[in-house]
Amino acid sequence: MRRFPAQFQEKCVAVFRPELRRNKGLERFRVSVRNALGIALVLLLAAVVAGCGRPQFSEAEKRTIASLALSALPPLKSDTTNHYADDPGAAALGATLFFDFSLSRNGTVACSTCHQIGQQFQDGLPQGMGVGRTNRRTQSLAGVAYSPWLFWDGRRDSLWAQALVPLENPLEQAGNRAAYARYVKARFGERYERIFGSLPDFSNVPTNASPLGSATEQAAWNGMNDAQRDGINRVFANIGKALAAFQRSINPKEARFDRFAVAIAAGTEPKDDAVLSPEEIQGLKLFIGKANCSTCHNGPLFTDHAFHNTGVPPVADLPPDRGRVDAIAQVDADPFNCLGPYRDGGPEACGELKFMVRDKPELIRAYKTPSLRAVAGRPPYMHAGQFGSLGEVVAHYAKAPSSVEGISEVHPLQLSEREREALVAFLMTLSP
Repeated sequence: MRRFPAQFQEKCVAVFRPELRRNKGLERFRVSVRNALGIALVLLLAAVVAGCGRPQFSEAEKRTIASLALSALPPLKSDTTNHYADDPGAAALGATLFFDFSLSRNGTVACSTCHQIGQQFQDGLPQGMGVGRTNRRTQSLAGVAYSPWLFWDGRRDSLWAQALVPLENPLEQAGNRAAYARYVKARFGERYERIFGSLPDFSNVPTNASPLGSATEQAAWNGMNDAQRDGINRVFANIGKALAAFQRSINPKEARFDRFAVAIAAGTEPKDDAVLSPEEIQGLKLFIGKANCSTCHNGPLFTDHAFHNTGVPPVADLPPDRGRVDAIAQVDADPFNCLGPYRDGGPEACGELKFMVRDKPELIRAYKTPSLRAVAGRPPYMHAGQFGSLGEVVAHYAKAPSSVEGISEVHPLQLSEREREALVAFLMTLSP
């Protein structure tokens, strides 16, 4: 064993003088010091070896990882525009309506047709299929109540207003609001009135009427007086509020990543299925670092709820789709928006709509950042199912092609094939 410098020995003597007295001499003490240092070195090496399997993250990385955990999701705020949002009776009625095929023109389509429980409340198709083929992919409903804007383009500003759109969309459920109001009164009249109060008299109201329907339905709508139209609209709005009360209960499930994140935040070693492989850890580091994924996919739901042009190409046989920029006029014109007469509560809840960005060029072909929760189980991806696999999605962001219109926000990434595979491996950990 090598000898230590005399200066070091003298310092040890000063510190351990009692030991020197017991050992009756410097030589014997030198032996004791060497033995103690040898033991310390062995213990240090053991600690290093034990830590080799533990993920190493900076404090900043640990904070980011903790912010992504499902346990960091705050309690859902009350919806003051919908007094029935947390009413159990309204949620129960909403659940019944959600699975009711009679809420469609031909009796073959329900909300659950596209939002299937076994498919994470979406359908796995490139574009949703109702009465006809729609222009966009069905979004998952898990955690949807946390979003201030609904649909890929944000053309509705509340969950209850969103729930009304498919009911009258000619490609989805293709019905009309007068028929829906009549149906609810006939089949669910008592349940409805226990929750929302008395139903209007529809005896002189046309069977089929809507401001958005066929020419005949629009003519019937325009032929009604203001009180009749208002009565229909209020019942229609309450249908949406009941559906929203049910959809507020749909939340994402804990994933492997969440158990890992909780352990990292607590400073403990992940165990069992919470242990991520070296490849998955590399993917996580890329996700929150070099690849910049968490710039938009942040928070416990892995979304900023905002709209971005990321250069996703259009689908050749679909109508032109300009995303958020064309949705502004729609949300402004919606009679069921936050500033409309069918909102519960006061206008103080309408800050998102009042201060909505309306005219920036960044809105062209911008779409809402989707949640990545359980993303591996719901291909294809993007607003119209443009990519069939997560590998294709990562390749798109690495290449960052120019947008066909507007300006893409993403820039090319120098990612090796191994790094791309690592990113996909990490995304797999976001599934239960």
